[in-house]
Amino acid sequence: MSALVESIGRSYDPERVHYTAREAILYALSLGYGSDPLDPLHLKYVYENGLVALPTQACVLGHRSIREMDLGVDYRRVVHGGQKLVLFRPFAPEGMLISRTTIENVVDLGKDRGAVIHLLRTLRDDEGDVAESRMEILCRGDGGFAAEPAPRAILPPMPERPPDAVVTLATAPQAALLYRLNGDTNPLHADPVAARKAGFNRPILHGLATFGMAARAMLDFVKDERRIAAISGRFSAPVFPGETLATQFWRDGDDVRFRTSVAERGVIVLNHGTASVQKG
Repeated sequence: MSALVESIGRSYDPERVHYTAREAILYALSLGYGSDPLDPLHLKYVYENGLVALPTQACVLGHRSIREMDLGVDYRRVVHGGQKLVLFRPFAPEGMLISRTTIENVVDLGKDRGAVIHLLRTLRDDEGDVAESRMEILCRGDGGFAAEPAPRAILPPMPERPPDAVVTLATAPQAALLYRLNGDTNPLHADPVAARKAGFNRPILHGLATFGMAARAMLDFVKDERRIAAISGRFSAPVFPGETLATQFWRDGDDVRFRTSVAERGVIVLNHGTASVQKG
């Protein structure tokens, strides 16, 4: 039996996560906030006077590397496949949280397609649940252990009508080097040699950085971070630092659907996005 199958249901020891305004500001800077130092909508996330934490910072607090989980996978070929974040309430820009990580499931897509690890990370403080983060980790070199490969879950189709809005944001050439300071130091995002060994001609942006940029575009669309109760999407192609991301939005009742493309290449990089947005 594959070690991946045996890992299903495994929970790791809880971790106490102490974070400060410095981490909140660094996270915002790594997503490009502060590029306009006169914009008050930027300054609220990067200046300690009245500092507000970005919702998607919950994705990086208590981060646990796949390498640390001792699953025996080909770490060089691991990429982020999908992400869902649920926010039970806003969290402070500094404080202490308890992070717990569990392997919920492992799906074999086939020998040539890899395997998907489904991870759940919960964040709590003294008052109760703050957020839960569900990650799909695509292990491209570790499929083929099941008798029959399983299809990847089919997500609802995107709207066919024109989008209600499009928000375009540039990523900085050093975006991945900044973003890795949030805790994900996989050399795939910094070392050209490691990137080539993984099948890319140069380092790629973290999936969670792409996710954070889409959420940043979402904030431009909905105007208030407190309105975002949940946000999810599936990664469909890599982003190279320095590229421009165009995110399309469709209103769908209480939800907002979205997808993100690289403007220069016309390639969809984050698809089937859905956000639950509370009324303002």
